[in-house]
Amino acid sequence: MRSVKISRQTAETEISVEVNLDGTGTYDNQTGVGFFDHMLDQLARHSLIDMTIRAKGDYHIDDHHTVEDTGIALGQALTQALGDKKGIRRYGECHLPMDDAQVRCALDLSGRPFLIWNVDLPTPKIGTFDTELVREFFQALSTHGGITLHIDQLHGFNSHHIAEAAFKAVARALRLAVETDPSKADAIPSTKGAL
Repeated sequence: MRSVKISRQTAETEISVEVNLDGTGTYDNQTGVGFFDHMLDQLARHSLIDMTIRAKGDYHIDDHHTVEDTGIALGQALTQALGDKKGIRRYGECHLPMDDAQVRCALDLSGRPFLIWNVDLPTPKIGTFDTELVREFFQALSTHGGITLHIDQLHGFNSHHIAEAAFKAVARALRLAVETDPSKADAIPSTKGAL
């Protein structure tokens, strides 16, 4: 089973993350940040990774630490669940449309974190959610998940649609990358012999 549960506690947040890479996309995410929960639900549903997240943060300051630390913990959980990465496809990509928005994601579960973020969210808020936190989440996920992650906005003028398209595009790309490659199920997907 490629599943794991981890906990992360700091002076600012308490996070627990449970993932199953071989799931069906079931989710139960409760971070105390409504729009972010909606995005995490999309990430789980469209990646087919079962995901349960609980977070408590210093909301009296803002949502930054909760969102960033959730990205850190989720990245760490993905890394642990992937283990030595034997048999995975490793790469994933998706062009995802959502109404006015289209976002492209390409990723590599390389162990070499790098984020390319070409996304312009035109409003500073989606409801009460700071739109700059979308990038913060993906930066933390990339860094702690060891993911080379490219996210490019091709179209879009509605911040909600653009953000949601980004989460769904990453989810669909992740779904491909963590899949077992039936023609190489016993091999590390690298000429180096390790990822």
